[in-house]
Amino acid sequence: MWVSTSSGLVYSSIFLLLKLLIQKQVFIFVNANILNLIHDSGLLGCKNCSTPMDNSFRLHQDDSELLTNVLSYCQLVGHLLYLTTTRPDISFATQQLSQFMSKPTCSHLATTMKVLKYLKGCPGRGLLFRRDSQIQLTSFSDVDWGTCIDSRRSITSYCFFIGSSLISWKTKKQNTVSRSSSEVEYRALASTTCELQWLTCLLNDLKVPCSRPPALYCDNQSALYITVNPVFHEHTQHLGIDCHLAGLMHLLSISSSNQLADIFTIAFLPRIFGIFLSKLGLVNLFHPRACGGNKDRLGLDPTR
Repeated sequence: MWVSTSSGLVYSSIFLLLKLLIQKQVFIFVNANILNLIHDSGLLGCKNCSTPMDNSFRLHQDDSELLTNVLSYCQLVGHLLYLTTTRPDISFATQQLSQFMSKPTCSHLATTMKVLKYLKGCPGRGLLFRRDSQIQLTSFSDVDWGTCIDSRRSITSYCFFIGSSLISWKTKKQNTVSRSSSEVEYRALASTTCELQWLTCLLNDLKVPCSRPPALYCDNQSALYITVNPVFHEHTQHLGIDCHLAGLMHLLSISSSNQLADIFTIAFLPRIFGIFLSKLGLVNLFHPRACGGNKDRLGLDPTR
C-alpha cells in the first residue's frame, strides 16, 4: 500500500513479517516482530544494550545451573534465527546461542536476554538497498581459528555485497579441527568461493550484467600466498580441492581492520561494533534526527 510521509508517497509492503519501504531505495526490517518478542519476554522496561554480546566472555557448556524450561529458550533462539534474515548484526550471537539448545544454562539465557535488550534499543534497524548502487559482486571471507572452547573448532564467516548493499552472510562452525590457521582460512575461502559462484550464475540467469569481475577479500597472507604460488600446492595436498576452488576467484588482500566478515566471528566493543554496522550498510529507521533537520536519514517519516 502507499503511505503518505513528509517526503511524499512511500510504498509500504509486509511479507512474512518483513516490512519493506520503497521510495528512492528499498529498506527491509522486522520492527513489529521484534517489539512483540521484547514484550513477550517482559523486557520493555529494561535498559538497552549497545552490543548483542559481551566481548570479554565466550559462551561454552559451563557448569552453571541448567534451565528447567528448555522449550522457552529454544523458542527465543528460534525467534532470533528468524530475525537474522534482516539483522546480520545478531548473526554471531545467534550462532553462539544455538549451540546449546539441548542443555542451556542460566548464563546462556542471560546472553539471550542481552541480545533482546540490544534489539530493544534499535528495533528499526535493517538493510538498505540503494538504486544507484553499482552491480558488482564483492565478498569478504574470514575465520576465527579454534575459538570454540568445547570442541576447538573454528568459525567460518562470509558476507556478500552487490555494490554497497549487503545481500548474503553466514556464520558457521567448521566440521573439523584444524591445527593451522592457513588451513582454516583456506576452508573458509573455499566455502565463500562456492557461494560466490552461485551468486554469479544467478545474476547471469537473471540477465544482470556485472560492471566488474567478482572480488574476494581475505586478510590472511599465508592463504593468499598458497593460492598464487603453485609451488605450495604440493605441500598442501590435503587441501587440494579447496585450493582449486579458492583459486577460481580473484583474491585480494585486505587489512584486518577493514575485514567486514569479522563482525560475524567476534564480539566487539561498542565503538568498533558501530563502525562495522556502518560499513555493512545497516541503517536505523528510527535514528534521532539531526538538529534542525526535518527528515530522517532515509527521507522517510518514522512515525508512519
